[in-house]
Amino acid sequence: MSFSDKKEDIKSVISNYTKHWKWFVICGLLALIIAYVNIRYTIPEYAVQAQIQIVQEKNAASEMSAFQDLNILGASNKQVEDEIEILASRSNFIEVVKELKANFKIVALGNVINSEVYAAPPIKMNFIVADSIINNATYDFFIEFSSATTFGFTEAEDAPSKVYAFGNGIPTPIGDMVITPNVKDVKGLIGRKYHVSIRPIADVARSLKEAVQIAATAELSNILTISMTSAIPKKAKDVINKLIEVYNRNAIEEKKRIADTTSDFINNRIQLIAGALTTVDQDAQELLTEKGMTGSGLEVGAAVQVSAGSRQNLENAKIQLQMVSGLKDYVSGETGYDEMPVVDVGSGALSQATVQYNQLVAERKRLLKSADEKNPMIVNLDEQLDGLKNTMQSSLNSLERNVGMNVNTLQSQLGRIQGTIYSAPENQRELRNITRKQETTESLYLYLLQKREESQIAFASAAPKSNIIDDAFVSSPTPVKPKKAIMYLAALILGLLLPFGVIYGKGQLDTKIHNKHSLEALTKDVPVLGELPTLSKKESKIIINDDRSVLAEALRIIRANLDFLIKTKRASDKNKNNVVFVTSSTPGEGKTFVSTNLSMILASTEKKVLLVGADVRNPKLYSFFSGDSVDKLKSPTRNKDAGLTEYLLDESLSVNDIIRPMLVHNNTIDVIYSGKIPPNPSELLMSSRVSDLLAEVSELYDYVIVDTAPMMVVSDTLLIAPFANHVIYVTRAGITDEAAVKFPLNLRDEGKLKGISFVVNDVSLENLGYGGKYGYGYGKTSKKWWKF
Repeated sequence: MSFSDKKEDIKSVISNYTKHWKWFVICGLLALIIAYVNIRYTIPEYAVQAQIQIVQEKNAASEMSAFQDLNILGASNKQVEDEIEILASRSNFIEVVKELKANFKIVALGNVINSEVYAAPPIKMNFIVADSIINNATYDFFIEFSSATTFGFTEAEDAPSKVYAFGNGIPTPIGDMVITPNVKDVKGLIGRKYHVSIRPIADVARSLKEAVQIAATAELSNILTISMTSAIPKKAKDVINKLIEVYNRNAIEEKKRIADTTSDFINNRIQLIAGALTTVDQDAQELLTEKGMTGSGLEVGAAVQVSAGSRQNLENAKIQLQMVSGLKDYVSGETGYDEMPVVDVGSGALSQATVQYNQLVAERKRLLKSADEKNPMIVNLDEQLDGLKNTMQSSLNSLERNVGMNVNTLQSQLGRIQGTIYSAPENQRELRNITRKQETTESLYLYLLQKREESQIAFASAAPKSNIIDDAFVSSPTPVKPKKAIMYLAALILGLLLPFGVIYGKGQLDTKIHNKHSLEALTKDVPVLGELPTLSKKESKIIINDDRSVLAEALRIIRANLDFLIKTKRASDKNKNNVVFVTSSTPGEGKTFVSTNLSMILASTEKKVLLVGADVRNPKLYSFFSGDSVDKLKSPTRNKDAGLTEYLLDESLSVNDIIRPMLVHNNTIDVIYSGKIPPNPSELLMSSRVSDLLAEVSELYDYVIVDTAPMMVVSDTLLIAPFANHVIYVTRAGITDEAAVKFPLNLRDEGKLKGISFVVNDVSLENLGYGGKYGYGYGKTSKKWWKF
């Protein structure tokens, strides 16, 4: 395909759309109007956001601390990701819904749009039923203020309402309800109708969880942005602020639980040691009283000074052993999943494991608020807790053995030193033993008191997990929904795509011939003589003399092209080449219309024209030559109704016996009608008189136009096709299929049809010419496209 052909195809495609420009304008305007109405009655939504900073805990050791220091594997941001999940947990949103009572919704009903009433609800509702029932209830009702003291109540919007007084009980499926006004001027609300809906807290929490977006401001940042879009900015602010409040409160309560568990453990140890200390003091008092001792210990001072250092080490080791044993007994006796006391027993790894265990316990308790113990996340946490507990037990067993061995070693050392002390008086030695026990027990007692105070101080100084950078605020005064520019643009695009899609789809599914250009794309080297326009019901089917209509101009173009073909062929074979067959694929495509008007346009040039009706099965010429505009100039002397059929059957008839001269709109034309319908048309047309007839009239007339039968329906035309010099194949726009055009082309290739050319009939004015670009219509003037 050449560049010019491609350019012409592009023009044709574009023209196929531009000729329907009115539909594009109408659909575009309708789409913009629909978009305007949609925007006009869509409740705008605003973006609300807040920012917080996650506080890193200094004592929260982790097994990945080495990697965090080196910033490997992205572990430095792991805590922020965990805190995002905690902040967005279902349990937090359930608490938010409970505290804001967001499961109650009041909507003011309007004529066009309904709007939620949030900041100042017109009524207060109290249910005389347990909160657990209300929190899981689904209930809707409608109220309408009827007076200053009464209101109408109904459970269906269109149902008749029942009047109740404010403050009286109303029976409902979820329990009795009392409604009271929440405004001072109740009269101002008379006639207003409200829709009240109650939904389960879990469902409302789920919808809020989906609406709230939480994300870090940067990849390694500890600052989180919490955002939400809502038609009621105050509601969105309250939800976000309450979520932050619940998150910080839960974090403080978690720390309190750990501190309380540690304090309880220390208090139990203090009570045991206080009893032991009292017993030792009593023993010392009894010994001094019984033996009459002063208790100064000067006689054994030197020996005691020598062993002071070893004794102190032994006592420290015993204290450590007691702490390890006590913690071991606590861990072994712990059957559930509660926080472990955080006690320094000389093992950093054990302290880290205890902190990690308490964090997992807190996470497990948080998840249990919204899931059962069979939940996969709970089961996974249980497995981690059991593993940590086993690790702690193993560490405590190992530590107990090591500390016990250390105690035995120190006792052996002291045994050697005490050999010297035992040489002193027995009373002094007994006193010193009691004193040592007293000092050991007292030091452990003071140590536990110190740890208890440290635990309480840690709780008292506990800070929230996050610092609020910005409370919830409306990030932009412009609504985020609906986006007017985008909606108008999208509506315009969709509005233009609708006719485009219809035209494109119609074009893809359409296999019909529409004009000369589309036919030429199929016929290639076979000429297309022209195209005839669609006629209205008021227009004449036959042209008149000096006709300047679109039809007449189209026929003149066909006449000129036909003359060119006749003269070209006449120059090559020296014959008149004036026998022209007019046929089509099927009935109704306008072959008789074309043959009749072609004969008329040829006759208007003062040429002798003979029109022969060779469609003996379904003759139509009679319908064109009737009425006041037709004058029969001469009638046959024999057999007045004789036509082609009679001529072929009766050899006594001559050509002159069947020719009927006529004056049609001042044009003279000779016609041979088909005659009566024979029982055997095909066999009749195989008669040798057909060739004789055509040969004779070819010499007598300048043009012989033969109206033949449709080729795809019957074989009549093929039987007489060898006698034709030219065959005009009529197609009808919007009726003739592209596949039907291939039929005569194949006959031509097979040598069964010669001198074939095409004409397109019934072409709409917008498709006349090449894509409707030029057209005919010299006798008419059309308005410009911008003038309606």
